[in-house]
Amino acid sequence: MPQAHDVRAAGDRVEALIADLGALSDAVTRAKAEDLVRALVELYGAGLERVVEIVTEAEAAEVLGRMVGDPLVSGLLVLHDLHPLSTAERVRDALDTVRPYLGSHEGGVELLDVGEDGIVRLRLEGACHGCPSSLVTVTDAIERAIAQAAPEVSGVEVEGVTGGRSGLLQIQRRAPGPCPVSEPVS
Repeated sequence: MPQAHDVRAAGDRVEALIADLGALSDAVTRAKAEDLVRALVELYGAGLERVVEIVTEAEAAEVLGRMVGDPLVSGLLVLHDLHPLSTAERVRDALDTVRPYLGSHEGGVELLDVGEDGIVRLRLEGACHGCPSSLVTVTDAIERAIAQAAPEVSGVEVEGVTGGRSGLLQIQRRAPGPCPVSEPVS
């Protein structure tokens, strides 16, 4: 099995390098470097889009399912707006993975909204609502699951929990365009 890449570390490195490019004093060099990065991202995005089209045309739902189940590939599909599941669907799936943990605390979580601003709004239910560890529960279990499943989410707000918005690593999507995968993977 190939070695897994640390998606978060790679994202942090890319962000740092982009910031370094933005700080270049030579405007011509900066513009050329930014164009190079943009061209490479577009090329890899187009290639990934073609891979998804080929898998979809072959009606290989199992292969597509394995692709979206891989954290690295799934993150790239999100980045290029090719993921077959919507942000809300992926957040719901992420919440399903933490519900057993919350159930052990006699609590639960309800998805209220995934806003256009990238903020996920939740409500804690049962014993977790209002308990002193609610904020810890949200930041540790729920936010980690959401960040992995939907890296484009920019924050999480929990109804009734003070402490404000939690910031998550935000990956911007590519420019809007048609997605070749029109049906969710079963």
